[in-house]
Amino acid sequence: MKARTLKKDKVNIITLGCSKNLVDSEVLSGQLQANDIEVVHENKKLDHNIVVVNTCGFIDKAKEESVQTILEQVELKRKGKLDKVYVTGCLSERYKNNLETEIPEVDAYFGTLELPNILKQFEIDYKEELIGERLLSTPSHYAYMNISEGCNRTCAFCAIPLMRGQHVSRPIEQLVTEAKRLVSGGVKEIMLIAQELTYYGLDIYKKRSLPELLNRLADVEGLEWIRLHYAYPSKFPLEILDVMRDRPNICNYLDMPLQHASDRMLSAMRRQITRSEMDELIQAVREKVPGICLRTTLIAGFPGETPEDIHSMQEFLVHYRFDRVGIFTYSHEEGTSAYDLVDDVPAEEKESRAQQIMETQQEISYELNQEKIGKTFKTLIDKKESGRYLGRTEFDSVEVDNEVIIQTDKKLSIGSFVDVRITKAYDYDLEGEIVS
Repeated sequence: MKARTLKKDKVNIITLGCSKNLVDSEVLSGQLQANDIEVVHENKKLDHNIVVVNTCGFIDKAKEESVQTILEQVELKRKGKLDKVYVTGCLSERYKNNLETEIPEVDAYFGTLELPNILKQFEIDYKEELIGERLLSTPSHYAYMNISEGCNRTCAFCAIPLMRGQHVSRPIEQLVTEAKRLVSGGVKEIMLIAQELTYYGLDIYKKRSLPELLNRLADVEGLEWIRLHYAYPSKFPLEILDVMRDRPNICNYLDMPLQHASDRMLSAMRRQITRSEMDELIQAVREKVPGICLRTTLIAGFPGETPEDIHSMQEFLVHYRFDRVGIFTYSHEEGTSAYDLVDDVPAEEKESRAQQIMETQQEISYELNQEKIGKTFKTLIDKKESGRYLGRTEFDSVEVDNEVIIQTDKKLSIGSFVDVRITKAYDYDLEGEIVS
């Protein structure tokens, strides 16, 4: 593509939303770089002339942020500071026609699976031989790895199938090759992501193949941590836990969104699981992998939810004492089956209920962290800020979970592992000292 100036094109990619979008941006970056096009992520210098905004369309707040970001970039273009603005990702997939009408200043809109079409704007073709190669936007010692695309589930609240399509697994060999490439570039930790991890392999291998994939990845030399995100609880394949228990470089960590604890709400949400089945699953998980860190995500304010349902959720948390909990307020999304229901919980009440849940979890988190004082954990050093190092244990994923604060005069390498004895504990973070 020819810019209006003689200056060589420089592309800035702005990524909004989840880690899957981040991986998509990294793949796009890798393709651009392989074609000698300079590319950066979240460039603060404003010395680029082209912007690609990778949008999120998951819930209302994410959609608002995406639209605002597009408008900001369009304004920069109007002022002559940008030559081109392109928009891709979930919001663009879902609302392309609306966006083209409302923000026509954008040069082109693309859906979630239109990478080759984006590249054509730069007069280059998609290179199949680059599959698995990405320009990481994360620190070089950890990376996300997308093992499948789309979702076949029919949860009432979820618009992801509308934006990402049906479930498509990536072949094991391709994923192992990508993991080896990442490790050769300095990656120590890989976080497996998908809309639905446990469904992996059903489409191409006619069976749930996540255990086989985990074993193959665990064999990759130099890969020290493998972390599992977004495992659907219904018909959960327990053999995953056998692999987790037996392979030391698979973190004893499972991110399993449960969404609610009331049978009435689980049914309305079309979660394909009952409260008693969830109880059995949680017990089985903890029996198979003693000491496992369980993270879950919940939703407050689904249509028809009552204060009694929230109380049931609080009792659920107190009983099972999850290590990590996140909560969303329900977003009424067109195209989902729940959109036919009356969105009868006011926004302020949704926020209030979510706050109730987090206050319950905050106390649990504090108590669980207090139990860690005096114990020593293998800790991955992520960064240095304000003269102190910040790291994570195997029980913490990046950005969403606890950090370990380390005060030391020793020089620690970012991306290295050290043993840390915990000396203080707070609601969501720990403090510790290096064990020499």
